[in-house]
Amino acid sequence: MATTSPPPASEPADTLQAASELLRALASPVRLGIVRELSTGGKYVHELVATLGVSQPLVSQHLRVLRTSRIVTARRQARETQYSLTDDHVAHIVLDAIRHAQE
Repeated sequence: MATTSPPPASEPADTLQAASELLRALASPVRLGIVRELSTGGKYVHELVATLGVSQPLVSQHLRVLRTSRIVTARRQARETQYSLTDDHVAHIVLDAIRHAQE
């Protein structure tokens, strides 16, 4: 099994704080599910509601947390908003965590 070397002990405190805030933003099963779904491409709220099996207000609340943390971006298209991941790095973290939990 491959190991990842830890970051140097000299990581600036603000970098560690930013990493902590990222992990805190992901610390919800619904938010992990949203990131997992968005890892395959942009989705509308109604698509996330159907896939995750939770209410629209709950999905919207969690999307707001992810937007505030700059994990997802929103693009308005006519009467709907499509949500996408800001970049793929967070998807890798989430998908690896899900795989690890399944072992």
